[in-house]
Amino acid sequence: MNQRTTITWSDFEKIEIRVGTILSAEVFKEAKKPAYKITIDFGELGTRKTSAQITKRYQPEEIIGKQVVAVVNFPPKQIANIQSECLILGAVDDDAVTLLTLDKLVKNGLLIG
Repeated sequence: MNQRTTITWSDFEKIEIRVGTILSAEVFKEAKKPAYKITIDFGELGTRKTSAQITKRYQPEEIIGKQVVAVVNFPPKQIANIQSECLILGAVDDDAVTLLTLDKLVKNGLLIG
């Protein structure tokens, strides 16, 4: 297990983690590693685009409509030809990612705390 640095509560409070619904997903042909281009609806925050390396466990059509958990307050990051505007969270098992999802539908944009 990789030991991480202990953070303070105020460090955690800086991270804005919200719920959003995936509106679209397609193969990201321009990415160096297999990934999807994804657009997510975060309710009042609007829609955000991102890239996710989740191709080992998911097909694009099966994640459309799925609610996911994402960090939304990173600065935009250029990934190939898109600006990634959020980071979808998932459990990493070797190099395969399982998305963090909810067991009940909630309003898009809700804060995770």
